[in-house]
Amino acid sequence: MQEKIIILDFGSQTTQLIGRRVRELSTYCEIVPYNKMPENDPTVKGVILSGSPFSVYDKNAFKIDLNQISNKYPILGICYGAQFIAYLNNGKVEPAGSREYGRAHLDWVEQNNPLFKGVKEHTQVWMSHGDTITVIPQEFKKIASTDKVEIAAYQVENQKIWGVQFHPEVFHTEDGTQMLKNFVVDICGCKQDWSAASFIETTVAELKEQLGNDKVVLGLSGGVDSSVAAVLLNRAIGKNLTCIFVDHGMLRKNEFKNVMHDYECLGLNVIGVDASAKFFKELEGVSEPESKRKIIGKGFIDVFDEEAHKIQDVKWLAQGTIYPDCIESLSITGTVIKSHHNVGGLPEKMNLKLCEPLRLLFKDEVRRVGRELKMPEHLITRHPFPGPGLAVRILGDITAEKVRILQDADDIFIQGLRDWGLYDKVWQAGVILLPVQSVGVMGDERTYERAVALRAVTSTDAMTADWAHLPYDFLGKVSNDIINKVKGVNRVTYDISSKPPSTIEWE
Repeated sequence: MQEKIIILDFGSQTTQLIGRRVRELSTYCEIVPYNKMPENDPTVKGVILSGSPFSVYDKNAFKIDLNQISNKYPILGICYGAQFIAYLNNGKVEPAGSREYGRAHLDWVEQNNPLFKGVKEHTQVWMSHGDTITVIPQEFKKIASTDKVEIAAYQVENQKIWGVQFHPEVFHTEDGTQMLKNFVVDICGCKQDWSAASFIETTVAELKEQLGNDKVVLGLSGGVDSSVAAVLLNRAIGKNLTCIFVDHGMLRKNEFKNVMHDYECLGLNVIGVDASAKFFKELEGVSEPESKRKIIGKGFIDVFDEEAHKIQDVKWLAQGTIYPDCIESLSITGTVIKSHHNVGGLPEKMNLKLCEPLRLLFKDEVRRVGRELKMPEHLITRHPFPGPGLAVRILGDITAEKVRILQDADDIFIQGLRDWGLYDKVWQAGVILLPVQSVGVMGDERTYERAVALRAVTSTDAMTADWAHLPYDFLGKVSNDIINKVKGVNRVTYDISSKPPSTIEWE
């Protein structure tokens, strides 16, 4: 059985980063809501409590009874998690006066403490909290301080319970990975035996048991997530898997033909459906971003459902849902950031059971699994692409002419990234068609045509992203090519916004 660390999510924006860091230690972990701790699971080796947007004193704060956990497993509380443990034991947590956010240095560390083995003196940490622990209970001992935070970390004496008020999971905490390794490996005793190969072996076995001889349909998008899910399922159930690839008319230039060819080479049983006319008609005159997403989501469901019903005795719907899809669709606080058409709707309409073999993986882990499955590199390294496609990169209403303009401009940008050896250095890239026209000069004539924005970001998991610092010579060449070769465009801009506060996509 695969041993694991459980991360109890109290609503922090960095909870998924904790999971990523633990998995980078070749240790499997699962992120579950704060009140959904698995019971009597012999594979659990330790528990991490995440941060939270709440104060421990808020009436809506997430709270649980820790007694059942603390008697069984080592615990590490991070930020709110640390404050919550102290608060439950009659410690004092108070507003910090001003929010403590950003870099700090541990000016004192109990270096013989198991949590800080190998952590250098004055190491940099990252703070992000409005409250601070001012008094710890008698059975607690302070094990680290900064110049502003006296109790930066503590341990409950004679127990395997630790709390840190900083965030070891974020990049800016210099020895954060070492601290997490100390907890996961040394304190919890994890063997570091989780890998892409072990995931495939375990998942294929689970899929065979789960699905038996049942028939499964899967919606392909051309992206790495659904492609890896399809190959994984194909390995488990073979001919009982049927894949459906719907062209809603807003794919990249020549993408439908190229992707269908890739899938045939992988030996997948794929049905390709050109439904572009239906989607253009239903999107006519629609400008609001969420409305466009919902129309495309519903249209995809309708087309997929119609095709799936042509296959007899289907019992399961498979999807390439990955963890960030779930996080962005509905956070623990219930706030919808944007809708994803692959995390709801189809199972209810089709009355099928749902199979999501990649649901707990991050994007980089999906790619590692794809490589282990010997999939073509160009499929594995393909940039993320929104489910609604170019519809959410056209600001305003959708027309066939706008799609044509954007496809041509986007093709020049993406091919340019490949030609210059920049494609694999960028997490995601694309062109945005702006709802404005500008004056230009071509030859001896004035023009009044469209403007586009180039968007390219660097990231590791899409939860945060920085704009890619592409060479000026490259940007100049792409701009010149787009203006000269794409009829209808006379101005090119470059988006230098990061996430947060912006998003990667414009809609």
